[in-house]
Amino acid sequence: MSPGLMQRELALFSLYRLLEAALLALLVFSPWGELLGEVVDPAVAISVSLGYLVASVGLLLHARHARVDHAAHAVVGVAVDIAVAGLVSHAIPEVAPGVAMLLLFNISAASLFVSLRSSLLIAAAAAAALLFERVASLVGGSPFDRPLAETLMFALGFFAAASLTRQLGKQVRDTQALAERRGAEAANMAEINELVIRRMQTGVLLVDGTGQIRLANEAALLLLGDADTPGEDAMHGRTLSQLAPRLALRLADWLRSGSTDDAPLTLREHTDVMPRFVRLLANSDHTLVFLDDTSLVSRRAESLTLATMGRFSAGLAHEIRNPLAAISYATQLLEESEDIRDADRRLLQIIHQQCVRTNGIVESVLSLARRERARPEHVDLVAAAHAFVQDYRMIVADDNAEIRVACDQASLSAVFDPRHLHQVLTALVNNAVRYGRMPGAPARITLRIEPDGDCPTLSVLDRGPGIPDAVASQLFRPFFTTSESGTGLGLYIAHELCRANEARLDYVAVPGGGACFRITLAARQTLLRR
Repeated sequence: MSPGLMQRELALFSLYRLLEAALLALLVFSPWGELLGEVVDPAVAISVSLGYLVASVGLLLHARHARVDHAAHAVVGVAVDIAVAGLVSHAIPEVAPGVAMLLLFNISAASLFVSLRSSLLIAAAAAAALLFERVASLVGGSPFDRPLAETLMFALGFFAAASLTRQLGKQVRDTQALAERRGAEAANMAEINELVIRRMQTGVLLVDGTGQIRLANEAALLLLGDADTPGEDAMHGRTLSQLAPRLALRLADWLRSGSTDDAPLTLREHTDVMPRFVRLLANSDHTLVFLDDTSLVSRRAESLTLATMGRFSAGLAHEIRNPLAAISYATQLLEESEDIRDADRRLLQIIHQQCVRTNGIVESVLSLARRERARPEHVDLVAAAHAFVQDYRMIVADDNAEIRVACDQASLSAVFDPRHLHQVLTALVNNAVRYGRMPGAPARITLRIEPDGDCPTLSVLDRGPGIPDAVASQLFRPFFTTSESGTGLGLYIAHELCRANEARLDYVAVPGGGACFRITLAARQTLLRR
């Protein structure tokens, strides 16, 4: 039994004792008290009734104290009851049976707060008090002779009431403790369920029969809440038709026909959801609306595909390494020959350089598949950009692309993995050569390097037709391409390599036409502290 409930029950018991004391005082001091029984010892009766009244008030006040010892209070209180019962039975013999009946209830009530042994001792004390009072009456020659069987029956009743009430109280306490544990477990489960529903990636709405939104989890708030009133305030006092008219129409169709349209529904810009509807109860007008974000499903599918492609690319990279090593070794052997002309020797150098570069790309793909960390180091962006342009001109003719480096400084230090930087620039420049040209004209590409505070930027700009907004939002998604011969992995790998170096790759629209891919590198101290 909880302490609060025990204290309340103890206060009620003390209040009942005060009622008994008031009745005793009424019996002694009222002129009608003689109708109930003759007072043979007025001094004892008056003293006991006044003392019992004062003691009852004191016990009641003590029972209301917050830190009261319930067992000790019950023992003291019932001891006072037993003493008063014995003295009243002696002073007013005619009311002795009634006093014994009242004492029976006091013993039972006190047994609820003490152990079984203490309750039996209390019953024994009450029985001894009655027997002592009867012996005293016989010795004193009292004219009121009661049968001994009555006293013995009351004594037996005291023991029975004490033991049975104690067992009943124990069962009540155990039942209440079990109920409190079950209630706590239910409350914990309710909190867990609420947390799970609130954190679910699937949006959950509870809509009543009038269209009012009663409950909504965080995912639903993100899908339906407007920017002006974010959070739960966006749902307060508003109907589903106000927040999402198309979803409200879909719900109305489902309520009318019972069939669900499987077509995705666009709630907000670039947010498609798949709504599902379920009755909360069979006869209830409340409906649960589940909103599955189709983009999450797409991202899960992309993750599975990327994992598969990662394993495939790792295996393919290992297969490429063997013939690549053979080509590189054969090129080195040819360079050692004295019969090779200088022009051909220059071609062999180009082959060897491209073998080294291809091997670096293979290593980058393998590290990306294994999710290995980048190995950043200090690099001079200006020198690295010029070296890249010089190498790239060896494989791309001047009449196909014009590439230049633009920087106001002679050098600019940054932190990046050199192999990754070369691969990122290759992917960006290849895209610019393929898509960033006007019809009939070569691609004009600029590598612009700017300090921009602690985080320098390297931008790849072209003078082509630009990129439509609908396409720009999906540029860095894996397998997205507008070309029939493209794989859609170039920009994705470049984006992931930048992330591995704690850099950021963004597409920046150019107002005057063309496209700009900007690499914002990490601050110089960020990566090298580790």
